[in-house]
Amino acid sequence: MPPSFKPAYLIHGDDHGRLSERRARLRALAERESGSQGIEVFEGEAATAEAVAAALSAMTFAIGRRFIIVDGVERWKAADMRLIEPVVKSLPPDTTVVFFGREEGRAKVPDRLLAAVRAAGGDISTEMTVKPWELPRWAVGQARALGLELHPAAARALVAHVGERQQRLLRELEKLALELGEGTRLDLEQIEEITASSAERKSWTLADALVARDGAAATRAYFELRGQGERLAGLLFTIARRLRDALEVAERLESGESAAQVRRGLRMPPKAAERFVADVQRTDVTGLREAIMIVADLELASRGGAGSKLGEDTLAIDAIARIAA
Repeated sequence: MPPSFKPAYLIHGDDHGRLSERRARLRALAERESGSQGIEVFEGEAATAEAVAAALSAMTFAIGRRFIIVDGVERWKAADMRLIEPVVKSLPPDTTVVFFGREEGRAKVPDRLLAAVRAAGGDISTEMTVKPWELPRWAVGQARALGLELHPAAARALVAHVGERQQRLLRELEKLALELGEGTRLDLEQIEEITASSAERKSWTLADALVARDGAAATRAYFELRGQGERLAGLLFTIARRLRDALEVAERLESGESAAQVRRGLRMPPKAAERFVADVQRTDVTGLREAIMIVADLELASRGGAGSKLGEDTLAIDAIARIAA
């Protein structure tokens, strides 16, 4: 069944990425419906009320629906609306006009344009950016619309992994919905496993192997990461952070806290926390402090400090051996 179109649409807001995405989708849909000859686009300096009003008033002998896309209506004023209101009110039955308003600061779509689109029986959509602290709740709602049940802690982890761009978050949720199917419940551990990149997971493997002083596993993980093109500087950040976390756990255990108490205080999935604490229990505070110093020396040497002329890989493997010992 072919899609049905209303005479007018207004899509506005301050989420410019989402507006661009919707415009691209609309244009592709319009081209499938009427071909490129059935679309007229007004943007930039050409998107004046005079030009749009003239296009909407002009007779056309094209076959099929005619689409007029107008980008930049947030710049229009009251005088412009006096030209636009009459033509929107009397649109031909085979014409659809779509207005895009990229709002920012004082640049807002005129209220009279909203009223004109409504009066013509059109549709209005608002695309506003979500504040960073509201993104997890927004992600839960988007997941629900896609048939997924996303735990709040999992939503926070998703934002941490994917970033704060709503488009990327929505694409990730859509991918999960396609892969896992409607009705799937996603908890923190699943999100950590699914959304972490291969390089990120292997970086954790390398860091955890060093915490556990498993030199062979750490060396394997290191060369796998280097084979993927990962830089030593990026790996050192993950390793140093993991070693500092391990030192904090070791100090808490040494002070008399139980392993269960420590696990509950870690910001990671339960199974991962259990493995991490178990790895820390196989080492000690002194060894972890020495490991952190070795990593700091490695970072300095990898940048050419301390007069080192050895290659990055040689320096890294030597550091792994020293930590494992």
